[in-house]
Amino acid sequence: MNYAAIKWADVANGPGVRVSLFVSGCTHRCPGCFNEEAWDFGYGRPFTLAEEDKILAALAPAHIKGLSLLGGEPFEPANQRALLPLLRRVREELPGKTVWCYTGYTLDKELWQPSRARCESTDEMLALLDVLVDGEFVEAQKNLSLRFRGSANQRIIDLPKSLAARCVVLWGGAMTIETIMK
Repeated sequence: MNYAAIKWADVANGPGVRVSLFVSGCTHRCPGCFNEEAWDFGYGRPFTLAEEDKILAALAPAHIKGLSLLGGEPFEPANQRALLPLLRRVREELPGKTVWCYTGYTLDKELWQPSRARCESTDEMLALLDVLVDGEFVEAQKNLSLRFRGSANQRIIDLPKSLAARCVVLWGGAMTIETIMK
């Protein structure tokens, strides 16, 4: 897998200060995408164990709340396979950190059902995430005032609750200074 960028102190893609990994490769090709260059699976640099180690080190400080995965498309099957070792390490080495993932696929119609995104890694990857922001970016529904998403059709999903209930449960994360400082 290649990656387009790593943001070491991102405040736009989940609550608190986060490390954000932008993977390369996306077959959605949403009109108006903010990261069009990352559609190409060959864009950027190879994601190696060295990058994985740097991400884990950057996540370690208490003021860093977690990891966000964006794209490109993290749920392209090749990307899922490459991201699993990183996610396993985050859960094992830094269990207090939250993991958010942005995908153009929908949880209930594509990631839980047979689709081009679903592969042998999908269920484990979903189980390692806290929040999934799902749905393609729709330019006609673009709204810059939305929190943590680009268009009104996208959902912010509480994955542990959704997996337990086997239905989509929306994230109800209250943003207060107390929750950010925890």
